Amino acid sequence: MEALLSAIGHGENGQHALHRFFDHCTGDAALRDELVRIAHVRGFSAGETIVGEGEESGLVGTVISGVLRVQKTMPDGRQQIVGLLFAPNLFGRVFSRVSPVAIEAATDCRLCCFSRVAFESFLARHPAVEHDVMLAVLDELDAAQEWMLLLGCQAVQEKVASFLLMVLRQADAGGPRRRQRMVIVPVSRHDMAVYLGTTAETISRTIQDFARRGVLRIINPQRFEVLDETRLARLSGRASASGDDRLHEASRRSA
Repeated sequence: MEALLSAIGHGENGQHALHRFFDHCTGDAALRDELVRIAHVRGFSAGETIVGEGEESGLVGTVISGVLRVQKTMPDGRQQIVGLLFAPNLFGRVFSRVSPVAIEAATDCRLCCFSRVAFESFLARHPAVEHDVMLAVLDELDAAQEWMLLLGCQAVQEKVASFLLMVLRQADAGGPRRRQRMVIVPVSRHDMAVYLGTTAETISRTIQDFARRGVLRIINPQRFEVLDETRLARLSGRASASGDDRLHEASRRSA
C-alpha cells in the first residue's frame, strides 16, 4: 500500500500529482486505504490508446506524469485534438458508460487508474469526495470553454504565445516557481498545430519570430527558455501590448 501511495503522490520534478479530490483521503486512514485498494498505477507509451472513442469507458483516473491527448473524429475521418491533459488532470467519464472522445498518450505517461464502476461505487459511499470530483469537472469545463474562446478569437501569434504560457504555468502547478523559465512542449509540432488550428510551418515561423524579438531562446524544437514572460503574456493578448509589440504586429499583418 505504501508503495502505491508513494507512486501516486508525486509526479514530474517531485510535484504533488494528485487532484485535489484526494485531499479528503490524506487525513482519513480508512478512506485512504479504501481508495488505495481500488487504485493502480499504469504506464502507457506515446501513441497508446487509454479510452477509445465511442467505446465503453472502463477506466477513469488522474494523470501522474506525461500528457494525454483528447481527440474527436470528424465525419470525414479527420481527427481533431480537442484537449490536452496534464498532471494532475482527471481523465475518463465518471457516471457515463460510453466515451464520446478518444484519450491517447501524447507522450510516455503514468496514470493513477481506477475501474470506472469501482470508483463510482466509492464516490457513492463518500459524498464529500463526489462533490469535489464534480467541482473538478466543472473547473475543467470552464477551462475548456475559455480555451475555445481564445482559439476562435486569436491570431496565430496569440495562440502560440497562449499555448507556451499554458505549458509553462502547468509545469509550475503544485511546485515552487522555478527561476529558469523553461518550456518543454510535451507534444509533437504536428499535434501542436492541430490543437491550435494552424500548420507546423506557421508555428515554427512564429517561434523563430519570438526568439528574434528576445522573448524566448530556442534550445531545441521541443524546449525553450522564456526570457521575457511579461512580454510573452502581452503577445498572447492576455495583457495590453506595448507600443513596440503593437507596431511589430501591425507591420507583420500589412506585409
